[in-house]
Amino acid sequence: MVQEHVPLLEMRGITKTFPGVKALNNVNLTVEAGKVLALVGENGAGKSTLMKILSGIYKRDAGEIRIEGNPVEIDGPLSSRALGISIIYQELSVLNNMDIAENIFVGREMRKNGLVDHRRQHAEAQKLLEHVGLEMDTHTKVKTLSTAQKQMVEVAKALSYNAKLIIMDEPTSSLTDTETAMLMDIIRRLRDEGVAIVYISHRMNEIFEISDEIAVMRDGEMMDKMVTSQVTEGEVIAAMVGRDVKNLFVKEAAQIGETVLEVKNLSTKNFLKDINFTVRAGEIVGFAGLVGAGRSEVMRAVFGIDRRESGEIYVRGQKVTIRNTVDALRCGMGFVPEDRKEQALILQMSVERNTSLAALKSISKNWFIRPAQEKALAEEYVQKLKVKTPSLAQKVLNLSGGNQQKVVIAKWMATHPAILILDEPTRGIDVGAKKEIHALMSRMAQEGVAIIMISSELPEVLGMADRIYVMHEGRLKGQIKREDASQEIIMKMAIS
Repeated sequence: MVQEHVPLLEMRGITKTFPGVKALNNVNLTVEAGKVLALVGENGAGKSTLMKILSGIYKRDAGEIRIEGNPVEIDGPLSSRALGISIIYQELSVLNNMDIAENIFVGREMRKNGLVDHRRQHAEAQKLLEHVGLEMDTHTKVKTLSTAQKQMVEVAKALSYNAKLIIMDEPTSSLTDTETAMLMDIIRRLRDEGVAIVYISHRMNEIFEISDEIAVMRDGEMMDKMVTSQVTEGEVIAAMVGRDVKNLFVKEAAQIGETVLEVKNLSTKNFLKDINFTVRAGEIVGFAGLVGAGRSEVMRAVFGIDRRESGEIYVRGQKVTIRNTVDALRCGMGFVPEDRKEQALILQMSVERNTSLAALKSISKNWFIRPAQEKALAEEYVQKLKVKTPSLAQKVLNLSGGNQQKVVIAKWMATHPAILILDEPTRGIDVGAKKEIHALMSRMAQEGVAIIMISSELPEVLGMADRIYVMHEGRLKGQIKREDASQEIIMKMAIS
């Protein structure tokens, strides 16, 4: 009698409902040992909810979970880890003031005679680091590590639990190309050792490089499961969004007018040197360069977040003084920062409150916020940006990444900016939400807004920008017109 093949993980009929939202509806998923399964779908499709059920953060309302053919109950993170399941979140959970060994074994320290056995703990941690290819002393404080090195520590920690299944949620969102390549090597090594990987990402090139299978979710349901080598990127995207997305970059022509922003000789202490650039009404100006080149630092200095040592800023030909963000706001600027959760949103507050934050003056009288005006303002921009939320009272924390990003943009649109800075506006969001944000950028440009877009994705820069400035190690290397630009030209300027 031939024994039936048993997958490492089976999730059958998984259903989960939150107030006002059916997050998962009868979802089935299987994961094989020694395979990489890419889990894809638009933000809000249910990917994170499904993985949080698997990792013990949420409890399913219905359905069954089997590990190696055996039904299991996962009632918390500890029971999930005991079953050999580890999850590495996009927001890494390392403790910066501890050393590497302490991070790996936090909460389950190795002991001898009641005391922490530091020698044994460091020896075991060193073996784990060697396993993931990280050559580093385990006494090193985690706060001194790069993002990629911190991620490797997280992988080592997952392996210390003897993980059979590792879930990676957007693992390369903050990594350079070189660091991403290192992570891919680690994933291949783990796969060859029989570990199963669930890889959640919006980056199609990575999905096709590393995965064996692709599972597609949409609107809380499992739509399809594909063999990676047998499908195209277009077929995967069509399954994700329910339509054929032929053109991801919705760049409509806009009337380009007068110079709205001019920056002359901007420098900061020990980094930025003599930065000069202009942006005109109706124009989308892209800033490209490698991670750490200084793109975000330029915009933070322009917006008054970081102090500049020298330089002049002109708005519509008039020299302005910008010492802080209040000054920038008065000059008609808006700034969507790179990290929406840490720098742009108050996660425990409602959609309504977050949307009105930058425009409180317009909805206040005698220093008091007028509730009716605040609600009307939020309703207007939630509708304009098609933010998917059960109500304006919903906490922003509970929205998908793409909808959180729309709330950030709505907050600044509500101020009617003349100049809008967008730092990585589509990082960590799905292709459908990306297309909507690109369309929104085009509409704002057509309305005369001067837009600055920082992006690490060269296709996005090439697809959306009218002109492109390229940075390298705190200096501007030059600018390129849209019609003259290519990935090769940009990369050559960015690395030289």
